[in-house]
Amino acid sequence: MSEPAKAPPPAVPATTILLVRPSRRHDPTSPPEVFMVERHHKIDAFSGALVFPGGKVETADGDARLKPRVDGGDSLPDVERTFRVAGVREAFEECGVLLARRSGSHALISAAELKPIEQRWRQKLTDDEASILDMVEAEDLVLVLDRMVPFAHWVTPIFAPRRFDTWFFIAEAPEDQLAVHDGSESVESVWIDPKQAVAEADAGKRTLVFATRQNLLMLAESGSMRAAIEASSKRKIVSCQPKVIERDGLKWMVIPPEAGYAVSEIRFNRPAA
Repeated sequence: MSEPAKAPPPAVPATTILLVRPSRRHDPTSPPEVFMVERHHKIDAFSGALVFPGGKVETADGDARLKPRVDGGDSLPDVERTFRVAGVREAFEECGVLLARRSGSHALISAAELKPIEQRWRQKLTDDEASILDMVEAEDLVLVLDRMVPFAHWVTPIFAPRRFDTWFFIAEAPEDQLAVHDGSESVESVWIDPKQAVAEADAGKRTLVFATRQNLLMLAESGSMRAAIEASSKRKIVSCQPKVIERDGLKWMVIPPEAGYAVSEIRFNRPAA
């Protein structure tokens, strides 16, 4: 008698952020660059892969007391606001970029203002010794969630041992803040042309998971940072949960064509589970 099939592991809510800038400083019409980090080879999820900063949503990211401390919070459903807060926190923890302003100011935190905030809070947040609410209240900050634009939504396939329900957001990187990998979860960081990232992966110099590759290719379709953000604001986000199908004796990984990616299926070399 065969054993019943195991239920797939639940998909953990997560957020990923595409921090973008013009490839030529002060020229918004130049092709976009995106900040990416290489994951540590000894961590469980996406080890050794080149990825956008991001991670799991934490309970504190959805704290209702954050609502008056975020721009655009009144127009966002609670769930989306939580995903966006998680993106701000993860960008700060993972690469030291903070999408925030001082209360009463319209300007983003400058690099000079950020340095002492980072010294006081970055490691505490990483070590779960403080929450994002603790930081914004103590430093009198407002998170600029309205500058984050939904870019994509991906759910890990059901056959994967670890699964994530991930929202991708795109945002212009603060001009004078220095993005640097944390040296723990990520061991390298790079500002890179999305086409170059894909080309280096094709040449065997980089490792890209399917979702990252697809989103790099979509980003590469825009000729500038501004165009990429504008295109995202107009695009209908269609959820992608890759599935494996068999056709003519071959296995293919497929996503919905209506999601808008140039490629919606690739050969799948592993057996389906």
